[in-house]
Order: sequence, then C-alpha cells, then structure tokens
Amino acid sequence: MAEMRWRRAPAGALDSEGFDSGPQPEITEAEYLQELAHGMKPVVVHLRSGEIFRGTIEYYDQRFIRLTRKGEPNLFIFKQDIKYFYEE
Repeated sequence: MAEMRWRRAPAGALDSEGFDSGPQPEITEAEYLQELAHGMKPVVVHLRSGEIFRGTIEYYDQRFIRLTRKGEPNLFIFKQDIKYFYEE
C-alpha cells in the first residue's frame, strides 16, 4: 500500500474554523430576493409538502416570503418550508 502524505492547505484556503470555505456565491440570498421583488419577476415555489405555488415575491425577511398571486389570496411562506423556487 502506498504511503499517504498529508500536506497543509495553502494560506487562506481554510476559514477561521479550519474548514474549506469553498467558492463564494456571486450574490447573497437577500440580494437575489430583493432583485426578484423589485423586478416583480414571476416565480414558482415548491414546498417540502409537495405543494406548488406561482406568483411574485412582494416582501421577504429572515424567516419568510410573501407571495402575491393573481386572483388568489396572498401567502406568507416560511423559508424553512420551501424546498426550492425558480423564476418562471
């Protein structure tokens, strides 16, 4: 069996706790939600329960988003219940 050698990571490659921080996102979640809200872009939201809703994001904060829908009641959806969403 070949001998394994451990090498140190290059300076700055690890975060303060010693873990690889990986590539940094180009934009944060808040910036993306703000872009969707200000642009009134239609989105499709898939919940963990399997429900699917369509509308525009009117408001958001740390814990939930407000989805505005045409001809149907607006929804406040907790972020923890969202499986994923995308622009339509």
